Amino acid sequence: MTAQPQQPANVLDPQCPSRTVLRHLTDRWTPLIVAVLAPGKPVRFSQLKAAVGGVSPKVLTETLRSMERDGLIHRQVTPSVPPRVDYQLTELGASTIAPLTALRQWAEHHVEIVEANRAAYDAAHGAV
Repeated sequence: MTAQPQQPANVLDPQCPSRTVLRHLTDRWTPLIVAVLAPGKPVRFSQLKAAVGGVSPKVLTETLRSMERDGLIHRQVTPSVPPRVDYQLTELGASTIAPLTALRQWAEHHVEIVEANRAAYDAAHGAV
């Protein structure tokens, strides 16, 4: 029995696993976590929570687990009371810094235009 040739990844194909990779990278919290971890130093859970702002401990934990499962971060537990847990980007995770930074910078640069467009749309179509 011969193996089927691997098809090229296509995020537009609903059956392609690259779609879940893109979804994980662009979820609500992953780009913010990458921004906090980008300098390369280990960061504790409480520091991540404070730096990201607005994320619940439960959702932060779930996002970090997903990122660890995808191989984007390394989780280091140091036995102590309470246990110390540090997070760092892996080499794969570090490769997301540039594209996610570009996306973040685009959002920061264009926020006023987008908000003006929203206000104009809402005025023309009735507030949402």
